[in-house]
Formats: sequence, C-alpha cells, structure tokens
Amino acid sequence: MNDETNQDENKLIALRREKLSQIRNKGAAFPNHFRRNVLASELQTRYGDKTKEELVELNRHASVAGRIMARRGPFLVLQDMSGRIQAYIDRKNLDKALVKEIDHWDIGDIIGVSGELHKSGKGDLYVKMETVVLLTKSLRPLPEKFHGLTDQEQRYRMRYVDLIMNQHVRETFTIRSRIVAFMRNYLTENGFLEVETPMMQTIPGGATAKPFVTHHNALDMELYLRVAPELFLKRLVVGGFEKVFEINRNFRNEGLSTRHNPEFTMLEFYEAYADYHVLMDRTEDMLRKLAHSLFGSYKIDYQGSQYDFEQPFARMSVKESVLKLNPDLNEENLATVESLRKVCDTLEIPCENSWGTGKLLIEVFEKTVEDRLDQPTFITEYPTEVSPLARRNDENPEVTDRFEFFVAGKEIANGFSELNDAEDQAARFQHQVVQKDSGDEEAMHYDADYIRALEYGLPPTAGEGIGIDRLVMLFTDSASIRDVLLFPHMRPE
Repeated sequence: MNDETNQDENKLIALRREKLSQIRNKGAAFPNHFRRNVLASELQTRYGDKTKEELVELNRHASVAGRIMARRGPFLVLQDMSGRIQAYIDRKNLDKALVKEIDHWDIGDIIGVSGELHKSGKGDLYVKMETVVLLTKSLRPLPEKFHGLTDQEQRYRMRYVDLIMNQHVRETFTIRSRIVAFMRNYLTENGFLEVETPMMQTIPGGATAKPFVTHHNALDMELYLRVAPELFLKRLVVGGFEKVFEINRNFRNEGLSTRHNPEFTMLEFYEAYADYHVLMDRTEDMLRKLAHSLFGSYKIDYQGSQYDFEQPFARMSVKESVLKLNPDLNEENLATVESLRKVCDTLEIPCENSWGTGKLLIEVFEKTVEDRLDQPTFITEYPTEVSPLARRNDENPEVTDRFEFFVAGKEIANGFSELNDAEDQAARFQHQVVQKDSGDEEAMHYDADYIRALEYGLPPTAGEGIGIDRLVMLFTDSASIRDVLLFPHMRPE
C-alpha cells in the first residue's frame, strides 16, 4: 500500500471515528438488543421463487442482520454468514431523523432490520424497513468492491477481511467443516470412539519429524508439542478401546511450502483385529462416500484435472511403482546398496553413508514417482528401515505392511498394520536413537513407557493418519495449503 493510499484510508478512518463519537454522545453505540429470526439464505430458499403478489398475500415479516456491502439506490445489500439479502429504505414512512442517520451509515457497518418481505421489480427479495438499528460501526473501509482484497499475503494476514470480501473463501472453509463432520460421523457410525490425547508430551513420538520444544516452569522440564498422537492412541487400544480416533492438531518444526504448515490437522484412527488391507478398503469407502456427499458425484476437479473416486483405487508396492515409472530401471538396479547408490548418483540425490537399501529406495521413489501418482493410488510395502512403527511383512521382513495414499501427486494418508511385538519395537527405537545421535533431528526418541504398554499386549491392530488440510485442498480445488487454513503461519509484519 503506497503513502497516498495510506493517507486516503487514514482520512476515511478519521471520518468514521467522528461518526462513532457522535453516536457515543447519543448513548447509542454498539447496542445488543436486536434479535434476528432468519438468515438470508433461508429467505432466498423459501421465498425466492414467489411472485411479488404472492409475497404481499403471505405478509411475511422478517428480522435480519448483517454487514452493509453495497448501496443500490434506496436499497442496502446486507451480508450474513449464509448469503445476502436487500433492505429497502422506506423514506416515506420511516422517521426523517432515522433516514438521515441511515444516509450517514457506511459500507461495512453492521445493522439489524425488521419488516415485511417483498420482491423488487428486478426479482430480488428485500426486507422493507419498519425498524432498523446500527449495531456495529465499522471504523475501517472495506477494499474496493471490484478488486477486493487481492494481495495474497494480505489475504492470509487479514483473513477476516478476506472472508468478508470473497464468497469462494467462505465456501472453502464451509466445505472444510463439512469434510471434518462427515469423517467424524463416518467413524462414529462404524463403531469408533472419539478421544483426546496430550498435545504437550515429554517424548515426541509417533512420527519421524523435528518437534517444537517448550519449557514447563513449575516442573522445570522440557516438553514437546506433539508431532503425532499415534503412541497415545495405541496405548488406548492396549487398554481395551479397540476402535479409536482423534481429529488433532500436530506440530512439526519444519519448512513452509504449498503443502506444509508447521501446525496442521490430522485424522488418526486405530482398529484392533484389522490389518492394513482393511484400512485401505475403509479409506476407499470413506473417501468415495465423502466425494458424493459433498458434490453428488464421484468426479473431483482439481487444478484443471479430473479425479475419479468411483473406480477402484490403484494399489502397487513402492518397488513396483519405481519400476513402472522408471522404465530404464530394473530389479538389479534396486537390489543392493551399491546399485541403489549409483541410481541416486544418476538422479543427483545426496545420500548419507548410513543409509541402507530401504532408505535409498524411498529417496528414489520420492524423487521420481511421488508427484506423478495422479489418480487415487495406494502405495504399499514400505521398507522397514523407514517405517519404525509398522509391522514387518511375514514373507519379506525387509518391508512392512504399510501404505501411503496419493492423489494428484500429493500424499493424503499413511497407514499400516501396527507393530505389536514389544521386543522388535524396542530394537527399532534403539536404531532411531542411533540415528538421532548421528545428527538426524527427525529420528524418534526411545519411549520406554510405550514399550511397557506393548509388553501388556497390543492386539493385532491397524492404524492410519489422514491429512485433513491436503484433503481439503483436493476437495476445494486449492493450490496451496494456506488457502485451506484460516490463519496460516507467516512472518510478523
């Protein structure tokens, strides 16, 4: 915003403050006695198809409240949480002093209006003012209506203005709310119990990620914001809650991107006496039904492409996907540390000396496959080396019974048959400690209490995490994760 624009805005703010001062002097600032009885969208739905004559015959009265978004001659356009409705200034019958006040109200002011419902000559519904009150004086002018709040960074910083000005933004977050509600209802109806687990933990566990660290003064100890609720949820399965879920906030001290925010929302759920195949089936069913619930269709349009949730989702292993999308590679190229290092060198992937075949294979997968997984796809059989909490495959202990779910080149979900062998889990935790001691900030800590819980016995269990933010991106055609977070993290102004 340039200096001239700032000066103009400051003048407008000063004028509005003067108007508020006059209202205060009358003892009428910020009243809270008005009660609306209907939303704009409800009126549009019920009466939008009525004729002028039918509305007169119905003699329907309404009390509406909202923000003034425009003036159209004798009409004020009001916007509430549901949509818009017009209010007609009845200059013939309203008190002249009140009409004079109305004429001094500004775009952005919030008012309450009661009166009879009518339809204009253009076919628009309106409430004919019988009583009207200024509820909130807006001290800052809204952005110019044809251009709105267009600066992307300002939209994120001032989400409150973004929501006022941009209907599609309000629709995005309405869909987000519907997605969360659908998933909660889906799991509840399938016998899952919703629970809450600690967000501050003495040991950050459940994912390989760098945590945020804080300090508890009274206990004089370090605490970590959780990177995942997984280990606590599996403790509950040990305790007998055999089907649990949590819609949770996680925190990871990592970079920002169009797909990453330090604070994000996950759905995690765990089911005893199930394996990762059961979870893939459940995920496919849930997402297919979610798509239809939102749009009445199984086809999703995202960033110029269409994704089909009606057809069976593709399923292939990590190794199969690497070979399929890299036709110049063969089994021998992926067989040993030496051969995989050569592949990484060719692809200019930097490698650590401590990495084995599993970690090297995943690096090749992430470089050459991940962003090319277009239609809904489950990738299975992740290497044991990069899956410290997943159950080893019975036939091939080098891989785990694990999957990740991809759409439009984005990882949406991660799930696996849980490792319930306490001794195997202890050994893998110990390996993670070695990795951490060698400088890996994302490696896990050794969680002795979780090992103790496993020693009491975790039934065969499968668990999964679904990234709500990325799922919302897909279902709202949003290119950046910041577009689906009401208040994304940003540097201070």
